Amino acid sequence: MRRVFVGCWIWAFVVGAALFAGLSGAVAKEAGCASEDCGKEGASRTSAGAARDFDFYVLALSWSPCFCEGVAGARDQCEPGKGLGFVVHGLWPHFERGVAPSECPGARSPSRVALEKAAGLFPDEGLARHEWRKHGACTGKSPSDYFADVARAHAAVTIPSLFVKPASDQTVTPIDVERAFYDANPRLRPGMMAVSCRRGVMDGVRICLSKDLREFRACPDVAQRGCHIREISAPAPL
Repeated sequence: MRRVFVGCWIWAFVVGAALFAGLSGAVAKEAGCASEDCGKEGASRTSAGAARDFDFYVLALSWSPCFCEGVAGARDQCEPGKGLGFVVHGLWPHFERGVAPSECPGARSPSRVALEKAAGLFPDEGLARHEWRKHGACTGKSPSDYFADVARAHAAVTIPSLFVKPASDQTVTPIDVERAFYDANPRLRPGMMAVSCRRGVMDGVRICLSKDLREFRACPDVAQRGCHIREISAPAPL
């Protein structure tokens, strides 16, 4: 039996509780220890002006094995043999400095047509709904357009071969993870991403993109909040 990573379990408990409770409230903290995920998000901005008024996007990719180590039978994402590695957690509008906008006014529930655009992007529909409510509404776009942007952002990033269906658990350094992403994405440079971890376990990466999603871009505020410990564990996909 594979050991359960404590850090993954904590993250999975928070996210899993929200998903299986119908996502009736905002998750207090999302996965990772970069950007808003280190408890630095602060109070939500609820004025209509918060929508559209942001500087860049953060594409949050979570390391699926971290979630599945702690949540038994977590729907499609954790079916044995599925072998999911990095998956889309969300696309977050972000400010150059300060708190990121969240839970802005807008449609609370995406239409079925909009959710069809999200199919295959997120591990499950519940997360897609949650991400729209918490972050997507702050873009000033419709749910359909937001999910289309998630697809564009995801397509812009190449996952390093090191993390495509690894056969066994790995121990890496955060800089090893970053270098692997730089090698796989030549236009990605230091200061444009962060590795997130919790209690010594990698739970994802945060990659910064321009507002038009055409380029990677520097994001010092996000990068400096990344994982800075010496080594981290990366459990293999199930």
